[in-house]
Amino acid sequence: MHSIFVQTSNMFELRRIAIKEILTVSFTLFAVIDMLGSAPVLITLKQKMGGQIKSGQATFASGALMILFLFLGQEFLALLGLDVKSFAVAGSIVIFILGLEMVLGIEFFKADQSGRVGGSVVPIAFPLIAGSGTLTTIMSLKANFYDGNILIGILINLVVIFLVLQSLKWIEKALGPNGLMAVRKFFGVILLAIAVKIFGTNIQDFGK
Repeated sequence: MHSIFVQTSNMFELRRIAIKEILTVSFTLFAVIDMLGSAPVLITLKQKMGGQIKSGQATFASGALMILFLFLGQEFLALLGLDVKSFAVAGSIVIFILGLEMVLGIEFFKADQSGRVGGSVVPIAFPLIAGSGTLTTIMSLKANFYDGNILIGILINLVVIFLVLQSLKWIEKALGPNGLMAVRKFFGVILLAIAVKIFGTNIQDFGK
């Protein structure tokens, strides 16, 4: 019990909290989650759900998934015989493909087009917000950043997620189709740069 307490305390050493890391993590997750780019999908889902999305429920569910994967994802990888750096390299490839999708408008990852909507948790919280790309990114970030800074970055993004879900009607009117496309392409370029950096940082440890 004491060792668990010590481990938890080490995760939140104030001296390791860095504004630069928090900003990098927050911006990375913001780009991957791409709430603004997902606005057209969310607006469509909102119409299919009777004109209402439970913003609080969707935000809580997606946040729980991200935080759970942040602290237990490494143990899960250990069960599979993998390490964080290996996962980071694989994750950087996924992030790179996501960036290509956003910049080129090519769909590599096929979404479920069945139109069956079960609620604010599925498919909004998962897989739209806290999907494979987001969870992969969190594990990739663990190889380069302090857990406490990643957690703060997740919490910042949860605030953004809630605000976007609450403001879908306003966003639709303010940006318009062309505006949403421009935002999506901008964050796509950011993702490509982040993916290259994560790949280059962790690939050197392969074979050691």
